[in-house]
Amino acid sequence: MKSYAAVDLGASSGRVMVGRVSPDSVELSEAHRFPNRPVRVPEGLRWDILALYGGVLDGLRAAAAHCGGQLASVGVDSWAVDYGLLDTDGALLGNPVHYRDARTEGVAEKVWATVPAAELYAATGIQYAPFNTLYQLTAARTSEQFAHARRLLLIPDLLTYWLTGEQGTELTNASTTQLVDPRTRDWSYEVAERLGIDLGLFAPLRQPGDPAGTLRPEVLAETGLTGPVPVTAVGSHDTASAVAAVPAAGERFAYICTGTWSLAGLELSAPVLTEESRAANFTNELGLDGTVRYLRNIMGLWLLQECVRAWGEPDLGVLLREAATVPALRSVVDAGDEAFLAPGRMPERISEACRASGQPVPETRGEITRCILDSLALAHRRAVVDAQRLADHPVDVVYLVGGGTRNALLCQLTADACGLPVVAGATEAAALGNVLAQARAHGLVGDLAALRRLLTRTQPLTRYTPRGDTGRWRDAQARLARR
Repeated sequence: MKSYAAVDLGASSGRVMVGRVSPDSVELSEAHRFPNRPVRVPEGLRWDILALYGGVLDGLRAAAAHCGGQLASVGVDSWAVDYGLLDTDGALLGNPVHYRDARTEGVAEKVWATVPAAELYAATGIQYAPFNTLYQLTAARTSEQFAHARRLLLIPDLLTYWLTGEQGTELTNASTTQLVDPRTRDWSYEVAERLGIDLGLFAPLRQPGDPAGTLRPEVLAETGLTGPVPVTAVGSHDTASAVAAVPAAGERFAYICTGTWSLAGLELSAPVLTEESRAANFTNELGLDGTVRYLRNIMGLWLLQECVRAWGEPDLGVLLREAATVPALRSVVDAGDEAFLAPGRMPERISEACRASGQPVPETRGEITRCILDSLALAHRRAVVDAQRLADHPVDVVYLVGGGTRNALLCQLTADACGLPVVAGATEAAALGNVLAQARAHGLVGDLAALRRLLTRTQPLTRYTPRGDTGRWRDAQARLARR
C-alpha cells in the first residue's frame, strides 16, 4: 500500500486526509481538520488564505506523523471560482475575495451588454451565478490591485504554488470560471477577447493526474516529510473530485454532492448547451476522463449551517429529531434562491420567505430545520427530474455523497421526493476522489469505472427506498411556482 495526502478545502472547513491505497483497497483517515473562517474587513469579505495555508502545513505535518514521514504524493482541491492575484515577483496581492462578497452585484448585466447571456452560455455552458470568476474579474478590472497583477491562480492552484513553487491552472476548476469551452476543453478565446480579459494572466492548463511539482525543501523541513514528495494535479474543484468518488456502476445514475452547497445532476460525455438548459440554470463543468458534470447549484446545507450559527451552535442531532416530528412539506422555500446567498439572519429570512408566499410560518427551531430539509429534498428532486429531461438521459438511482450522508432524514426525504432509491456513502467523497486520482496517476488504480468499483467494494453504503408517491412533492413544487 502507498500513502497519499488529500488537501481538501471546503467553504467552512479544511482537512488533510491520508489515503492508503492498493489495487484492492482504499483506507481513508483524517490527519487534521481546521476551520475556514472568512473575515469581513472594511473593503469587503475576504478569505483568510494565510490561515488556510497554515492549516495545510499543520495537516501535512500530522500526515507525516501518520505515515512515518513517507508520502507517495499530495493533491489539493477546494471550492471553485475564487482566486489570488500575484505580482511580478510572485507575491500575493492581498487576501482573495470571497465569492459571497457584494462586489459583483449588477456586474452580470454589464457583461451581457457585450456578450448576451445566451451567447455566453452557448460558448461556455456555465450557469449564471453572480460570483462566477468572469464577473469577479469584470468587477476587479478597475482596482489598483488588479493593475499590478501579473498572474491569477485559482485557490487550489495558489496553495499548490506555495507548496511547490510551480504554477498551473487545473482544468476541472478552470471550467468553473466561465472562460473555458466545454467542447474543446480549452479556453474560450473568443469570449475572453470580446470581454477584454487577458488569458495570459492564467498559468498553463493542466489535467488531473499531471505532475504539479514537488514539495519545496522549506515545506519538507516544516512538515517532517521525507523528500522528494511529488504533488499531483487532481480534480482540484472539490465537486470534480467528489463526483469521481461516486460509487456508481453503469451510466444510469444521478448524483448529489452535499455540503455547504448541493450539486445535483448527471455525468455526461458531452455538454448540453441548449437555450432550454440555460433557462433551467444548469452548468456544464468538466470532470475526469473527458466527462462533463451537468448539474445545478442548490444552496445546500448552508441554510442549516447559518441557522445553527445564529442559534448559538445547538446540538444538530436534537434539531434533526425535532424536525422529524414536524409534518412534512408544511412550508418550503426555493433552496436555489439568491436571497439566501449572503450570511446573516437566516432563520428570519426563511420565515419571511414562507410568510411572503402565504405558507405557514415556521417558528420553532425544529419547524425551521424541517422547512430547510424539505426544501433541499424538493430542490434535489427538481434538479434530478430536469437534468434527465434536458439531457435525454434517464436514471434508475441517485447517489448521495458528501457531508449530507450523515443526515439520514435528508437522505430519506430525497428518496421520497425523487421517487428513486438513494444510495448514500462516501462521506469524504472529495478527499477520496483526490486520493484516488493521485493513486491512479501512479499506476495503482485503473480507469474511472475501476476506481468506482474499488469504492463500491470498500466504502459503507446505505440504501434509502422511496416511501409513498411523489404527488405531494409535485404539489409543493407547484406551490413554490405560484409565488
